[in-house]
Amino acid sequence: MSSILTNDSATIALMTLQSINTNIAEVQTEISTGRRVAGAEDNAAVWAIAKTMEADVLGYRKVSDSLALGGATLAVARNGAETITDLLTEIKAQVVTAQEENVDRGKIQNTVSSLRDQIAAVVDAAQFNGLNLLNNRDAGAGSGSEQVLGFLQRDPQGVRGVDISIGKQDLSTASSVITASGGTYSAAAVSATLTLTRSATLDASGITVTAGMAFSLSLYGTDGDDSTFVQADLRTTSGATQSRAEMTSAPISYVARDGDGIGDVLSRLSLGYASYAARTGIDSSVLQVQASGSALTLTSQVTTASDTIAVRLDTLDADADNTIGGGLELLADLDVSTAEGAADALATIEGLLDISTNAAAAFGSDQRRLETQASFNASLTDAMTSGIGVLVDADLEESSARLQALQVQQQLAIQALSIANGAPGALLSLFR
Repeated sequence: MSSILTNDSATIALMTLQSINTNIAEVQTEISTGRRVAGAEDNAAVWAIAKTMEADVLGYRKVSDSLALGGATLAVARNGAETITDLLTEIKAQVVTAQEENVDRGKIQNTVSSLRDQIAAVVDAAQFNGLNLLNNRDAGAGSGSEQVLGFLQRDPQGVRGVDISIGKQDLSTASSVITASGGTYSAAAVSATLTLTRSATLDASGITVTAGMAFSLSLYGTDGDDSTFVQADLRTTSGATQSRAEMTSAPISYVARDGDGIGDVLSRLSLGYASYAARTGIDSSVLQVQASGSALTLTSQVTTASDTIAVRLDTLDADADNTIGGGLELLADLDVSTAEGAADALATIEGLLDISTNAAAAFGSDQRRLETQASFNASLTDAMTSGIGVLVDADLEESSARLQALQVQQQLAIQALSIANGAPGALLSLFR
């Protein structure tokens, strides 16, 4: 049935044209913005995911800045530690020269003192943006390390930053001080005695180390007629047990710094004993002290059932307000002006070289870790950016093809609408 009042064909053609025009507008928006999802109205779920990922990408760019700053700080510290190692190597050469009898030890000592001052200058100068990783003498908890923002971690609780810890390595020459009063003193916290067995282990695994806690290694040898060893050389205390007052001037002592474990403490005490033995002329056959993990291994080739050597580890808690010394504090006592001092220096310098090389290696390892993390973050950021593109970016080749197709459909829809609108005019011929 035909009607001049209702034209269903025109209505259908008009709706088709409107739909085509809407699609054309969408495609034109995709082409002009370059995005398939430009706002929440386009696809709310995809838009929300993309915005979250964009925020993470921006966060990772800030993390990269943090890693770059941490890497620069580590590079300065590592260069400082390597320079100090080179200076210690020069000192070792001077110490070896001082072992000769027909040398001017006074001039050699002047050279050693000059190199020692240079080491102190390097430690003071090795800072970046006010942070010096070559100085760690603060007893505060956590002061022995610095935190660098390494990456972001998203979990059901939300997103949070995860830090990478960088340990400080003290290479200063400041002296430690054990206070004369206060604190909780433990005489012979761990002890062992060398007898006819001639070997013993001083197990300190049960001791908890805190920053500012003082340790000393006391010796008490028994050989009344000095037939096996010189009794006086093997006695660092007046009695069998070291007194609280005697600990303040103990020749073999160490004040722990933040980050030290019992293994670090025993290693330093072992180095202190080597220096003491060289200074007093104790032969390695009489007593050797070697650190191994959380224990000291004691050996002797001369002790008997009656000629014994007792070794005790004494502790003083950090509440005594002891002063932490530098990692190279034994360097301050290096004196090659005498034959005894030269022998002591030779025994000491090797241990100090180990400390500086270990510090440089630790900095290098941490620096490499930050570089690896920065490289991973960059790759992750690229992958996330690509993922965002997959979600929201328009396929311009497809959009271009769709636009051409829609324009053809638009022209056909216009013609169809024109034909539909002209159909009622055919009814006029019926009334002629």
